[in-house]
Amino acid sequence: MRNVVPDQKVHAVGYCLGGTLLSVAAAAMACDGDEYLATISLLAAQVDFSEAGEQGLFINESQVHFLEDLMRSQGYLDTRQMAGTFQILRSSDLIWSRIMRDYIMGERAPPNDLMAWNADATRMPARMHSEYLRQLYLNNDLAEGRFRVDGRPVALSDIRVPIFAVGTERDHVAPWRSAYKIYLLTDTAVTFLLTSGGHNAGIVSEPGHRGRRYSVMTRTARDRYLDPETWVSEATRQEGSWWPEWIHWLEKRSGAPTEPPHLGSPSYTPVCDAPGTYVLQR
Repeated sequence: MRNVVPDQKVHAVGYCLGGTLLSVAAAAMACDGDEYLATISLLAAQVDFSEAGEQGLFINESQVHFLEDLMRSQGYLDTRQMAGTFQILRSSDLIWSRIMRDYIMGERAPPNDLMAWNADATRMPARMHSEYLRQLYLNNDLAEGRFRVDGRPVALSDIRVPIFAVGTERDHVAPWRSAYKIYLLTDTAVTFLLTSGGHNAGIVSEPGHRGRRYSVMTRTARDRYLDPETWVSEATRQEGSWWPEWIHWLEKRSGAPTEPPHLGSPSYTPVCDAPGTYVLQR
């Protein structure tokens, strides 16, 4: 991106684990005095894993040892193994209800776009997944200032760009009270938004989606801390999708619209046509 648009700052967005990694990258960039980021948006992402929710049931020293042995033999955690963990977390919804409906009652649910997206499982590189489980989940190194990038510890308190953080009410992967801890670990303006729905459907909440609602509040580094329950009682409550709220927040922190960069030059020739070859892999 720097080579393509060297004079433009970036609105960086990370979802779930991607948001955690974006937080690490932003902290490392801030430590270096790098001002390439304009804002950071963290969607259903955790930076403090002391209360990480139901996944903690599957993450302890013995389980991490088992996964490391498994990944060492193949170099990655297979998509089926990763998907199975998330299904077990919501077994009544993602396993048993489907078995009862599809196989016992013979009522196949029609496919939809969200289920197609959910079926695109994640293959995790061995080293990355091992460090993630050990340093973030087991040791909580990022929140406690021990996580290192290029040999140096990074601190989220070094981040100075505005943050837009989204939590979902029924998130079984990144509980919203855990995502809310971004307030405790940063010294910058944070807009926290709590929306209805779960880890997937709460984020994929397009305008016009029926039954959606959200609460939102922006707090600066000078404002006093509010605990999650007080925040809920004081935050502005709105009906509808949270996406327009996010767009408005980004527009207020953006410059004038510009033409998109041309990527057809020899230096930036597209690798292949969209959507790429990854979707064809099994």
